[in-house]
Amino acid sequence: MGNTVSCCVSPESSPKLPSRQPAERLEEFQTSTEVSDDNTVPYLQHISDREVPDELALESNPSDHARASTIFLSKSQTDGDSCSTIFIDDNTVSQPNLKSTIKCVTLAIYYHIKNRDSDKSLDIFDEKLHPLSREPVPDEYCRIDPEHKLIYRFVRTLFSAAQLTAECAIVTLVYLERLLTYAELDICPSNWKRIVLGAILLASKVWDDQAVWNVDYCQILKDITVEDMNEMERHFLELLQFNINVPASVYAKYYFDLRQLADDNNLNFPLEPLNNQRAQKLEAISRLCEDKYKDLSRAAMRRSFSADNLIGIRHSNAVLS
Repeated sequence: MGNTVSCCVSPESSPKLPSRQPAERLEEFQTSTEVSDDNTVPYLQHISDREVPDELALESNPSDHARASTIFLSKSQTDGDSCSTIFIDDNTVSQPNLKSTIKCVTLAIYYHIKNRDSDKSLDIFDEKLHPLSREPVPDEYCRIDPEHKLIYRFVRTLFSAAQLTAECAIVTLVYLERLLTYAELDICPSNWKRIVLGAILLASKVWDDQAVWNVDYCQILKDITVEDMNEMERHFLELLQFNINVPASVYAKYYFDLRQLADDNNLNFPLEPLNNQRAQKLEAISRLCEDKYKDLSRAAMRRSFSADNLIGIRHSNAVLS
């Protein structure tokens, strides 16, 4: 089923976490007062009281700890010819924050794939075993790295059709790196679409104001079934150990590293950091949903389980509106 590991290297191989950020980068996070309106953004400590297994080394996990360097930025800096790989969309600019943010997030995913350590994966994310379309997957599919423009167009299609926001794209990247570190997987040609889709599913339900159900994504990806979406999402949640909490300090770290990635590759990144109110909302929503996920998992861990159960909870909670 979905928990079978496939790998072309020895089982003990796993993604290597990058070294800690330089002191000056940490100082930027702690003292930044950049705003998206009149409010400043203080440095917020990670307040999660969740227990984490010892082997995960919390302090070196970027999706949990604000002082750990993001994996994508480290991988992008090992590439000697970055600019030639970037897809430049020269269409009339609309929603510039969204398009620019997706461009940077998908470039981060591109570097994850290109500079991966191995091809460690799980069957549930394998597109040959669980195709997203009726078209046959080519035999060489798992050996050819996708171009940046292919990843961008896939993500952009989902975000446009589901009317998701630029902030949701950043949360998507947080969940993607959390999956790779918790489950010790690599994102590679055979699994990148389903891993990205799973991260978007969770991010849209936790953060975005527009409620999107799994059946809605089936209208976008017309050949995938609701049952497959639910199964993939359930495995994604289990591999995250139901930790969908995104502290504001972690979001800020990903924002700044994406801005650095944009600068390194001559891309525009107009999105501003969260203001204090939205930062607090992000923490409150993600922690609320995390608690509800755990309750639902204990009550109904079945094949049809999905995060759709949380949409009503999230949008009916007045204190978060």
